[in-house]
Amino acid sequence: MRLDELQQAGREPALPLQLELGGDTLVLERLLRVLPGQRYVGLARWRGRTVLAKLLVGGKAGRHFERELAGARLLAEQGLVTPQLLTESFVAGQGGWLLFEYLDGAESLWDAWRTVEREPMLSDGQQLVLGEALGSIGQLHARGLWQADLHLDNLLRHEGRPFVIDGGGVQVEMAGQPLSRQRVLENLGVFFAQLPAELEPFIEELLVHYLLANAEHALPLEALLKEVDKVRRWRLRDYLKKAARDCSLFAARVGAFGLRVVRREHEAELAPLLAQIDGHIEDGHIYKTGGAATVARVGLSGRPLVVKRYNIKNWLHWLKRFWRPSRAWHSWMEGNRLELLGIATPRPLAVIERRWCWLRGRAYVVTEHCGGEDLIARFAPYIDGAPPEDELLALDRLFAALIRERISHGDFKGHNLFWDDGRWSLIDLDAMRQHDGTTGFARAYARDRARFLRNWPAETPLHTLLDARLPRL
Repeated sequence: MRLDELQQAGREPALPLQLELGGDTLVLERLLRVLPGQRYVGLARWRGRTVLAKLLVGGKAGRHFERELAGARLLAEQGLVTPQLLTESFVAGQGGWLLFEYLDGAESLWDAWRTVEREPMLSDGQQLVLGEALGSIGQLHARGLWQADLHLDNLLRHEGRPFVIDGGGVQVEMAGQPLSRQRVLENLGVFFAQLPAELEPFIEELLVHYLLANAEHALPLEALLKEVDKVRRWRLRDYLKKAARDCSLFAARVGAFGLRVVRREHEAELAPLLAQIDGHIEDGHIYKTGGAATVARVGLSGRPLVVKRYNIKNWLHWLKRFWRPSRAWHSWMEGNRLELLGIATPRPLAVIERRWCWLRGRAYVVTEHCGGEDLIARFAPYIDGAPPEDELLALDRLFAALIRERISHGDFKGHNLFWDDGRWSLIDLDAMRQHDGTTGFARAYARDRARFLRNWPAETPLHTLLDARLPRL
């Protein structure tokens, strides 16, 4: 296959794929990242060795190629530890390629972080990962460079050394000269905004790792925190937009006669369920039926999932619902919001709206199954005493996160909280809301808090303990 033909291969070309590049043969064996018709990144065989191949096609190929090449050269010229660029070329009318050495056994710092993210904040394991990342970022900044698309996946650990990758995101202010303070603050804001908000009180302590590599500027904490907050808000808006359209993360079909959005990584797995979703509900284990919603646990290839169907009870109910986004859509968006904010909830996998000429009818949301006990069952043995401290601390963290993000649940009863892998996980999100202002949130939080405490009689020791422990606004 010629490189220009790859443009027509779509998102999932058949592998292995043989390409002719400048007289050499490249065999693409595994894809790591795809932007259909524009960019294909994967592992390949070239001249008898394994390489990382970046293949750029389509109308923007020339611009993307020049950016990738310039970034890779900047990293190498400024002495940063980065994979060696083995060969590169661009052919007008076809596209461009860059082949890098493959770091066998390398681990991205994102994967390293995921192994320690559940540990207590700023544990030794977390310090190690974040210290490596900040040291690499400091080295970049000391040489006048920054990574515009800065995240832990663009930093690798290989044989005990940190590597900087992805030259396409590398920018330069003045090569060889330390980056300006404002640019440093902006770039560090991008980095810290992707970490759990619970780490914010430790940012000043973490900055020591950065300053050991680049102590050119004093970094005012207040200014840095403003940058972090700005980027966090932008990331949330951007992610929720992606959850509503076809992109690399989500497969979406939206039209006058239906809406369906699925996490792309699960699209093939969920296809049988989504094609016959009502039949799977009827064959599944029904938790709740009748009225406005039906909830069922269904099995798919041995994996338990939960499907919630929002019913239309009668034509009057339909008149109230057809013109606005369904409660399934609201649950889908709020589930994705919680996931990005790091607040536990069963992962939303798919959403469906039945439509006729854009008028909405039945709707469905599919999530992962949460196998733990709900709060009522979990705390039942302790109604006259105190639950385990780790479970109370997890409850403290949940309430702190909801207050920090100004999120109200809307139906904060004990059956909507499940103990799952050391955290309290929220379900039933169709009344959830993130508030813009503090006044409206304070009222909604007071209602949530009161509803939560009504799970137990007011005279019980457990009610008294939780009432004293939970924050008030």
